[in-house]
Amino acid sequence: MMTHGLSLFVAILSILNVLACGWLIWWTARSRPDEVKQGEVIDHVWDGDLQERNNPMPRWWLILFFLSIGFCFVYFLLYPALGTFGNVLGWSKANQYESEMAEARREYAPVYAAFAGRSVLELSRDPKALALGHSLFANNCVQCHGSDGRGATGFPNLTDQDWLYGGDPDTLVQTITNGREGVMPALGAVLGEQGVTEVVAYVRSLSGAKAPADQIEAGKARFVLCAACHGADAKGNQAIGAPNLTDDIWLYGGSEKAVRTTVTNGRHGQMPSHKWLGDDRIRLLAAYVYSLSHPAGPSAGEAAAP
Repeated sequence: MMTHGLSLFVAILSILNVLACGWLIWWTARSRPDEVKQGEVIDHVWDGDLQERNNPMPRWWLILFFLSIGFCFVYFLLYPALGTFGNVLGWSKANQYESEMAEARREYAPVYAAFAGRSVLELSRDPKALALGHSLFANNCVQCHGSDGRGATGFPNLTDQDWLYGGDPDTLVQTITNGREGVMPALGAVLGEQGVTEVVAYVRSLSGAKAPADQIEAGKARFVLCAACHGADAKGNQAIGAPNLTDDIWLYGGSEKAVRTTVTNGRHGQMPSHKWLGDDRIRLLAAYVYSLSHPAGPSAGEAAAP
């Protein structure tokens, strides 16, 4: 919220700038007989024969300039250009956004109502539902997960079976609705440089990477610090979003450098809440995301679920 003092500063600065522009236009347009007379050549020559004459600005041009200045003051009065002053119309970006969103909800409500009450699994098998889900994904998810859903460094791939919090329909709905926040604590200060090297060697060895046997063995002993989240078998814990470290699928990269950075400095990932989409659109979006990792449809067990 803008303070009264800041609003006063903005108002004075804005008005002075407009008045200064008006004065500059007036000063440059006025007649100055003590200088070069009107119509005569000013003592400037370019390229040998290109001359400048002392001619006034066209009257229509001057009129447009002053009309623009008048428009500025009308705008200052009608809209919030002067901080908390003016704004006779009571306009704000937030109010306009809410108005446009309400209009959009009224317009598209019949479209989404056709899919209301249907389960995510059922929607994942409906081409029309998936087309709507794809549109929702394109508008809300591609910035992080990519247009194909394969993600990027720090943003999960949605097309495989590796899920931080689970990929079943109910969990997808919860994730989209409430968002997620995953934190990996920094362990560099606790482990020390040698300890980080050993833990990195052990963690990377779980998915087949080569490292000196003594480092792997020492890292395994130190892994007790990590087991609370990733489990003693390092297969992760979907209840808290701790990834499986044994499948060679890496959210931030599996190179020695990337894993060392993760262990040393920790990581902090956040998936924003999309509760504002509403239940119907969230289920359509969840159905589309579910279909990305189940291109052949749900498994027999899932299909039989109520």
